[in-house]
Amino acid sequence: MYFDGSVMGLDARAGVVLISQGGNRLRYVICLHFNASNNIAEYKALINGLRIAIELGAMRLYVRGDLELVVDQVMKESSCKTPLMAAYCQEVRKLEGKLRGIELHHIPRRDNNATDSLAKLAAKRDLPPDGVFVNNLHEPSVHIRVNLT
Repeated sequence: MYFDGSVMGLDARAGVVLISQGGNRLRYVICLHFNASNNIAEYKALINGLRIAIELGAMRLYVRGDLELVVDQVMKESSCKTPLMAAYCQEVRKLEGKLRGIELHHIPRRDNNATDSLAKLAAKRDLPPDGVFVNNLHEPSVHIRVNLT
């Protein structure tokens, strides 16, 4: 699985490509209809890709993403600096528990062109080409309560 998220202006979007062992590809555009940072868009791509793979019956995943921060946080090589990032990381961990195995690796941006082009496609809001699925997300996966005392 490849994933990528991006924010340009007010548009947050993401792309996911799932590749079966036989080489079949499923391509997804994810449109985020709420305010999101680039890090959140990346996490949303990862989380949605994992959910889709689990729904399709995947048991083991080899996952590649180009934002080193998200990969390192999930792989416990870097700590989450904010409660929101920690909550998204925890959401990934819950999904990991539904799989027999998962490997997550950082790759250079140039090696993630397929998902980057899907994310850009979402920003255009045109009809997607045949074979590309669209997921519209209208609220974040996690909510953080802030106590103002």
